[in-house]
Amino acid sequence: MDTGIPGLNLEELKLKGFKVHKLSPSAELPVHTGRRDYYKLGLINGEISIEQDGQLKDIKGTFLIFVNPKAPKSIVRKVNRTSGYACIFAETFMSNRELRDSPLFNIEKSPVIPIDSEQAAFVDHIFQKMLITYEGDYAHKAELIKNCIALIIHEALSIQPPPHLSVPKNGASRITHMFLDMLEKQFPIEHATDALQLRTAQDFAASLAVHVNYLNRAVKATTGKPTSVHISMRITAEAEALLQHTDWSVSEIAYALGFSYPAYFNNFFKRLTGNTPSSIRKV
Repeated sequence: MDTGIPGLNLEELKLKGFKVHKLSPSAELPVHTGRRDYYKLGLINGEISIEQDGQLKDIKGTFLIFVNPKAPKSIVRKVNRTSGYACIFAETFMSNRELRDSPLFNIEKSPVIPIDSEQAAFVDHIFQKMLITYEGDYAHKAELIKNCIALIIHEALSIQPPPHLSVPKNGASRITHMFLDMLEKQFPIEHATDALQLRTAQDFAASLAVHVNYLNRAVKATTGKPTSVHISMRITAEAEALLQHTDWSVSEIAYALGFSYPAYFNNFFKRLTGNTPSSIRKV
């Protein structure tokens, strides 16, 4: 499988769980991350373009970047001024739940955090240590790499604390937080046979042990959007990712997303996006 990352062997990544490398100073061709089964964090100095949800944004300077496999994104290196480091790791590599669920990996955002020279020097030192460890024979290199990843994540959090890290202050906020967390943890869908278990507000309310009317009121009051809209938007985003980044048939995608018949999925997708699933696949 083409990973879009030079020198990355997916079988080796699955075996080791991680890879650390230094970025080349330039690249003539775009480097696509796409929707993959690994996380990526990097220290970058230069100019890139990052695409998310169809929007292209140019970024220039020195910054940390965190790529989440749960959402389709692509990173394109530009001109000849890109340098830095990257660490790629499988979700199973980081067993610490707090780090895996870090808001820095929130699919709703592209966490690109500008850093100053002092912060860059600190993170650069960590990446150098990671690279030396990765290429060396230290018996406990995996544990050391995990600790380095944790340091970088916490450094980023200290620079730019996400506002949603705060503890929900009331019952409506708490139940909304639980609902959104439960919704997100159903994705990404790894196999065509892994059908969604929770697809309706009633499904989520039953799992949260609350009345569906209470859940709907809480979610609407907290986010401004109905429960059904959150569910539909997330299913649509996953559908687009599966259509663009897998070779599954439209029928397989429909069943994986919990639709009893492909025709139901086609109607749902066209109503939400204005396009048919087949037209998205051809793009």
